[in-house]
Amino acid sequence: MRMRQLGHSGLFVSELCLGTMTFGGNEGMWSQIGRLGQDEADALVKTALDAGINFIDTANVYAGGESERILGRSLSNLGVARDDVVVATKVLGPMGAGPNARGASRSHILSQCKQSLQRLGLDHIDLYQIHGFDKAVPIDETLEALDTLVRHGHVRYLGLSNWAAWQVMKAVGIAEMRRLAPILSLQAYYTLVGRDLERDIAPMLQSEGIGLMVWSPLAGGYLSGKYDGEGTGADGRRATFDFPPVDRTRGSAVISAMREVADARGCTVAQVALSWLLHQSVVTSVIIGARRPEQLSDNIGATKVELSADDLAKLDAVSRLPAEYPGWMLERQGAYRD
Repeated sequence: MRMRQLGHSGLFVSELCLGTMTFGGNEGMWSQIGRLGQDEADALVKTALDAGINFIDTANVYAGGESERILGRSLSNLGVARDDVVVATKVLGPMGAGPNARGASRSHILSQCKQSLQRLGLDHIDLYQIHGFDKAVPIDETLEALDTLVRHGHVRYLGLSNWAAWQVMKAVGIAEMRRLAPILSLQAYYTLVGRDLERDIAPMLQSEGIGLMVWSPLAGGYLSGKYDGEGTGADGRRATFDFPPVDRTRGSAVISAMREVADARGCTVAQVALSWLLHQSVVTSVIIGARRPEQLSDNIGATKVELSADDLAKLDAVSRLPAEYPGWMLERQGAYRD
């Protein structure tokens, strides 16, 4: 398990990160995603730690806070030393009925950080992330609230999730201008069937030295190897929770190419999907979730899959984004610098 620097910080995290969206949840969307109890969660956390993973991601909204509680108990049950694990959580979604029990306001952030710490049973959060963009709250209010948490020692590092490139750059500029704690990471969706962030987000992250944490690297199970190109052929999460959206016409060709690579490498289709991400220079850590230890172990095996230049070229050919303005114009006009 390789360790990678998170953005332009001194924090090192494992190339795979254990996602805990499957922890807890008995109602609504969460009952379709996870429903794992404490013993099952303990087994997954132990499997991850034994494999060298030191990075675990959760969110206050996962199963209404139950994911954080279960994770905290797992770390306690397993006797994990605090400095041996990097714990990340997020804030934004509704945690109550009122208009102030949601969003990226100073009030909600400070309140929810305190509650997340209580649920996790920790004295600090290593990486605190804004779970999405709140169009109703000024970015400077959000950043100043986060800076307060860092200065008080409740939070060590800051990140964002699901923000557009211009939104991230605006936050970076405000933080630099006001000498606030910097943004070090972005959590975003990125897969062989979802390469949209390569247009603007990926170049921005590399330009600014911001780390990328990838969520749903198997496209909600679509690239798990259970499905054919049309997204059918097996039951699973997509049967009841069809997310993230996938262009299944393009996806069919991608899965076909992935199977060829998997057969040649003697690995699983899921491992090819994860290994491809680990070969992308913009990626810091790939978040993997699971319901069973053997499923998690299979995903962890992706760290041992080395894709050749030919493998990468084959996968790129069937999954690359179509040319789009201004990209094709920037490439044309910038050719004199090549």
